[in-house]
Amino acid sequence: MIVVCTRGWRTFVLGLALAPFLAFAQGTNGKEDFQPEVGQAGKDVIWVPTPEFLVERMLQMAQVGPNDLVVDLGSGDGRTVIAAAKKFHANAVGIEFNPNMVALSRRNAQKEGVSADAKFIEADIFESDFRKATVVTMYLLPDLNLRLRPKLLEMKPGTRLVSHQFTMGEWQPDETSSFDGRTAYFWVVPAKVDGDWKLSYGGEKAKVERAVSLKQSFQKVVGVIVSGTARLGLRDLRLRGDRFEFSFVDDRSALCEFSGRVLRNAIAGSVRIAAKPAGAFRAERIRAG
Repeated sequence: MIVVCTRGWRTFVLGLALAPFLAFAQGTNGKEDFQPEVGQAGKDVIWVPTPEFLVERMLQMAQVGPNDLVVDLGSGDGRTVIAAAKKFHANAVGIEFNPNMVALSRRNAQKEGVSADAKFIEADIFESDFRKATVVTMYLLPDLNLRLRPKLLEMKPGTRLVSHQFTMGEWQPDETSSFDGRTAYFWVVPAKVDGDWKLSYGGEKAKVERAVSLKQSFQKVVGVIVSGTARLGLRDLRLRGDRFEFSFVDDRSALCEFSGRVLRNAIAGSVRIAAKPAGAFRAERIRAG
């Protein structure tokens, strides 16, 4: 079954089972007088709310804005979703397994006047399809983060992720912020650049072609220019979402600097040679890593 939340500029599709869809469409079966208790048991975690000051910082770290779709995994009482809608003017969806928490979240959103932009779905985060999100927030546990990590890495490059307190294992964060003993971690989903590439630049009259080999570990990339038995090291490699930069010194001692965008099996952008603009470049992947 498909649940669709729309607000003109965006359609958000979540693949869910029939029962959660009916709960979302018709209201909630949760108790009207339900009040959560810190430490109460949940499906995968106990409920401990993220402090309001850290919720705001997490959304700031992700630079949430009106064009974003924020999805909070395990949304609890709805505070992150509501803050995203009210303070950052984003469309936001919370996925929460506990029907009482979902009902409470909807009441809280109504009280704050953001019911149109802050939606809550009763569902299992591991069975939900949130690929359309531009920002994903979470306060789970280390093992749950690791279970989610493969799914998060398959999201669109450039998707922003923020986790309260817990990391993603060896996937190092792009930013870490701490307040009063609470820590928030931020990542940008990287494009996949691992493999062998054919790099072309210099225009038709002075076209240069080089073989490039890249090895990737999350957002960290190392690489070389392959020329016969020679391996010319790449410098200043930086991968952030689908933006990729690198440079190398050619056989004329000129620094060649490349800045482009990854488009699945191609990278396209501009090049500077010896600090001067030198037109466009394009790289085609000839073998995935």
